Amino acid sequence: MAGIRSSIPEAVNASTNPRRSREAAAKPTVAGIVLAAGGSTRLAPAYKLLIEIDGEPMVRRSARLALEAALAPVVVVVGHQAQAVRATLTGLPLTFAENAEWRAGIAGSIRTGLAALPKDCAGALILLADMPRLTPEPLHRLCAAFAANGPDSVCVPSFRGQRGNPVLWGRTHFPALAALTGDRGGRVLFEGVRRSLIEVPMDDEAVLCDVDTPEALAALSGTPERDMKR
Repeated sequence: MAGIRSSIPEAVNASTNPRRSREAAAKPTVAGIVLAAGGSTRLAPAYKLLIEIDGEPMVRRSARLALEAALAPVVVVVGHQAQAVRATLTGLPLTFAENAEWRAGIAGSIRTGLAALPKDCAGALILLADMPRLTPEPLHRLCAAFAANGPDSVCVPSFRGQRGNPVLWGRTHFPALAALTGDRGGRVLFEGVRRSLIEVPMDDEAVLCDVDTPEALAALSGTPERDMKR
């Protein structure tokens, strides 16, 4: 597709390559923003982020994933049931930012997360808190693509030609992200940044799978829908 590049940097042994060792030392700092403010109305009365998947609440699983991928800092944007979400994340080295207007849509949570980032981070990986099938590997690949393609790049995972989440945005694009309104996420900006867009192929469909319906949650957890009353 015109204007879109695909990039997975070739693995090298930095210890035997002084140039790559210097590059590794200068690797751009990437922060993580975990969006955990929404009300999950389609799953009411259950609050999906507190439901356990393999013995761990979904939101804690997502925050831990960001930490395991060496994102720093990791900002968790809370809103609906903010106190319960914070309590669920006790013990993890996280920064919290509260979106008091979470009912207005995802754009406000993105803006809140960006405002909490340090000024020296080169980019931000924006994660949805309801993608429990993700592992650190896709995040590592996105960060490697970002380091290889420069601070103006926007790195998006894809599986069999379909774009997914999370997306890594260079700092250059933060003002455009912060200007979004309502329930519009960063994906609406893709056309305008197509020259900076890097598609990073992934090996499985986890980057496409979020939990938005009772059926999806039941399939993931093996719990009958009628029993999801958290």
